[in-house]
Amino acid sequence: MSETSQLELYYMPTCPYCRKVLSFMRANDINLPLHDITTDASAERQLVDVGGKRQVPCLFINGKALYESDDIVEYLGEHACGVQNASEE
Repeated sequence: MSETSQLELYYMPTCPYCRKVLSFMRANDINLPLHDITTDASAERQLVDVGGKRQVPCLFINGKALYESDDIVEYLGEHACGVQNASEE
């Protein structure tokens, strides 16, 4: 992963597709800023403003939205395994 890439995951804890992505992240020591849209109204607004829809999981890559759990897992597997610069919101 490029050192300049900024990754953030928008999710809902009850979403099975989100849990799939979070499980992959845990298994591969991938730590990113997480935004639970069920408890953070500003994160939900940002998700809709940037991506145009309220769909999760959504991985922001340098401010651009990537949807679909399989696509997110594939991207993280190729670009982010071992990322350790996390903060959970």
